[in-house]
Amino acid sequence: MSEEKDSQQSHRKPPLPPYGTFQGVANYPPPQTLSDGLPQPVPPPGLYGAPQPPSHYYGHGYQGVPVHVPAEGVPVRERRLPCCGIGFGWFCFIIGFFLAGIPWYIAVLMLVCSRVDVREKPGYVACTIAAGLATIAIIFGLTRIHS
Repeated sequence: MSEEKDSQQSHRKPPLPPYGTFQGVANYPPPQTLSDGLPQPVPPPGLYGAPQPPSHYYGHGYQGVPVHVPAEGVPVRERRLPCCGIGFGWFCFIIGFFLAGIPWYIAVLMLVCSRVDVREKPGYVACTIAAGLATIAIIFGLTRIHS
């Protein structure tokens, strides 16, 4: 009788894991151990008697420039922008809504034919876009067939 109990116990299945544990799929590879992965952890500098990093070293990450050097000398004063400080490009953009878009075309000519301050270029580009959209609107408005 003890032989029957031993044979019955050896044929029993192992108990099922408790609810909520995921055992994985049979054809999925087992997870890798930490020693297989890359990159390997590195001990902190100076742990094994290594020399200390240079004084300009920034230990919180990589930097393209190792040291930030402030500019020395007299600060550069830039001239004021015309038209109440907003620049001629933005002035033309605003006035173009009241004067049928003509200042937009003047601003485009100024952008193409002269050197403009980099601070004023966004206003000139806005005039260029507005002039292009106004041209498209005029073309479609004039070619519309009235029935």
